[in-house]
Amino acid sequence: MDFIDLPQMVSASGSVTLPGSKSISNRVLLLAALAQGETELRALLDSDDTARMREALVALGVEMSAAGEGGLRVKGCGGRFPTRQAALFLGNAGTAFRSLTAVLAFADGEYVLKGVPRMHERPIGDLIDALKACGANIGYLEKEGFPPLSICPAVIRPGSVVKIRGDVSSQFLSGLLMALPLAGARVTVEVDGELISKPYVDMTLNLMARFGVTVEREGWRAFSIPTGARYRSPGVFQVEGDASSASYFLALGAIGASAGKPVRVEGVGKDAIQGDVRFADALVAMGATVEVGDNWISAARPADGKPLRGIHLDCNPIPDAAMTLAVAALFAQGETTLANIASWRVKETDRIAAMAAELRKLNVRVEEGVDFLKIIPPDAAYPLQPAVIDTYDDHRMAMCFSLASFGVPLRIRDPGCVSKTFPDYFDRFNAVVQPAPVIAIDGPTASGKGAVSSRVAQALGFHYLDSGALYRLAALAAREAGVDWADEAGVATIAAGLDVAFHAGDVRLNGREAGRAIRDEEISSGASKVAALPAVREALLFRLRAFHRAPGLVGDGRDLGAVVFPGARLKVYLTASPAVRAERRTRQLLERNEPANLCAVQADLEARDARDRARSAAPLKQETDALLLDTDHLGIDEAVAQILDWFAARN
Repeated sequence: MDFIDLPQMVSASGSVTLPGSKSISNRVLLLAALAQGETELRALLDSDDTARMREALVALGVEMSAAGEGGLRVKGCGGRFPTRQAALFLGNAGTAFRSLTAVLAFADGEYVLKGVPRMHERPIGDLIDALKACGANIGYLEKEGFPPLSICPAVIRPGSVVKIRGDVSSQFLSGLLMALPLAGARVTVEVDGELISKPYVDMTLNLMARFGVTVEREGWRAFSIPTGARYRSPGVFQVEGDASSASYFLALGAIGASAGKPVRVEGVGKDAIQGDVRFADALVAMGATVEVGDNWISAARPADGKPLRGIHLDCNPIPDAAMTLAVAALFAQGETTLANIASWRVKETDRIAAMAAELRKLNVRVEEGVDFLKIIPPDAAYPLQPAVIDTYDDHRMAMCFSLASFGVPLRIRDPGCVSKTFPDYFDRFNAVVQPAPVIAIDGPTASGKGAVSSRVAQALGFHYLDSGALYRLAALAAREAGVDWADEAGVATIAAGLDVAFHAGDVRLNGREAGRAIRDEEISSGASKVAALPAVREALLFRLRAFHRAPGLVGDGRDLGAVVFPGARLKVYLTASPAVRAERRTRQLLERNEPANLCAVQADLEARDARDRARSAAPLKQETDALLLDTDHLGIDEAVAQILDWFAARN
């Protein structure tokens, strides 16, 4: 699927068991491979990033096999990979690329490391410089300072003191530290400048200790690997749930969960070693209700009933989870500033630029700098607008922006990019959110859908959508542009760019009133013709779905229940015989002082019915889960009452 459409959500509650931590999973895969003995890894993350690490380790000769209850057994190689020559493809897995670069620099072999084009744009020169200072033999195959790389056997200088910049990526220091026990001699690493993302380095040190290597340290300035350090298997290792992934669901709770029904994440809690658990502290600062247990965290809206409040936050400890705050800030009162996020620029994409660009599509005011992002929440002058969100092949962009659906409907392009760390994210997301309800009323022309639907919407206080109006507007705009209604590509282009506004029954096309013009019989016929064109229907699909907003929607059309709103809470197929419909349409035309012949009107309706039922794209038919309402002998009041009764029963 190249997109996913999200309606406006109205609440969130429930529990989510988190996938294993990506950061921990890739680190322990590598440490288990380097250790002496066998390690059973439990709750390991199964994602694109961990798949790239596993593939690389297998290519290097590491033996892996399935263990009980979904675990993985890794036979360590004692610090020496059996395969001495290999070309490794690591996709866009930054943790895998940086750590394997460091480890292979101390291996006795020849290796080539490559990735996707974006990986070849992510700088690695600071890590390479530090490795070369130890005696590593590494070359750049294309651009200086960037992958791909060639690695040859090295002559390691014992007792080395190497410097590495701390302000670009903590993965450089983590990779270097995990590799240095392979040097066989004492090596000290000194950090030059301010170290960013300190909790990730702390996690690395914790995991190294679990595998038998204790690093001597002087605060965050110097780290020493003692002579004779060796990795040893801990036997069994349980991977924590991913704290970065937890941030999306905790934010959902803070935005849309009531105090009695919070959103709870299982798999990470107060004893977690991941720095991103401090995301919960940021939500508390915003006023959310947060509780933390041994292996769980829950979040709900502020207990006092007030909105979240904007904050100014140094995001150094939570660089990945901080992205979630950029979207959560849309639901806060007051500005939110995320500071110390320069590392976003060298991630899967330039996340500062990408986040700013996509927030602006939602009509959000944003200020961006080299290392900060300021978000000014929407107000009456700058309301949120439905938008199509690009994800830049960045899993976190897709997951973060799903939260914006609590404000407006969205289309998120390339949702499959979440497979990098959370393959079933959108399934989990949909399991804990509740969209605004929809009543989809489909049926043939002149069956009374418009009159009944608008009355149902009025009774419930819901929005009303006349889906046929968009097709009528497309037909009208095509005629005015001189584009033949049979020109599928031409009409689709016009449909995609329609300048349409609906205000209290007023329909405007390109700024002028068009409500009467689109009811012209010729335009009605044209609407039926262009609606049969698949490219036109595709062009208008998101425009239709953008009406799915709180508190709810009642819509009428031909395929609302089948295609536009397949998850509608209530689907109704409203119909009447051709003779009754022709009589109604003739009466409407005469009331508007337009000429009408009953026989001709009935013949035209039957022709439209045949065309609508025969079209390849979403043919007119009663869906199996739609309730039939025949209005041959029902007035509007009776039809409205029946639908309201059905809806009440569904609720």
